[in-house]
Amino acid sequence: MRVSEAELSDQRRLARNLNELLQELRVAQAGVQILFGFLLSIAFTERYATADLYVRSTHMITVLFAAGAVALLTAPAAWHRILFRRGRREDIIEVANRFAVIGLGCLAVAMTGTILLLAEVIVGGWVSIVMGVLAAAFFGTLWFLLPWRERGNDNIEAEDEDDLD
Repeated sequence: MRVSEAELSDQRRLARNLNELLQELRVAQAGVQILFGFLLSIAFTERYATADLYVRSTHMITVLFAAGAVALLTAPAAWHRILFRRGRREDIIEVANRFAVIGLGCLAVAMTGTILLLAEVIVGGWVSIVMGVLAAAFFGTLWFLLPWRERGNDNIEAEDEDDLD
């Protein structure tokens, strides 16, 4: 069976897209895993034993979002490994892209929760709430609002985007 030049070109594009996606996820994975370890260690400190319900709840919610980010940002590697050489590269890229975006959302919430948690312990009161809101606005704007706004400003068809990346 002979492969056409168009099929070969499509396969090269898919391979490049998958490699780029996996490289991007490696960057996020390292950071979220370090954050997750830090959040786990907090529960074993002396000061945590006297923390109030607000701090404990914020901590638990933050840990859960960090765990969600770890799961979502590492899932594409598992999908790739399990579906390796099954002709499913396009499916892997589509699912991995969704996981990556949702995982980054979870990471943004975890980072915001971590800032809120630390601010509550360090300065407390309304200042910690302001810092949490600013963190949420910062991550939301930088990671989601600006890229989606730029995406809406382009004239490229969704199908052709992959060829120009």
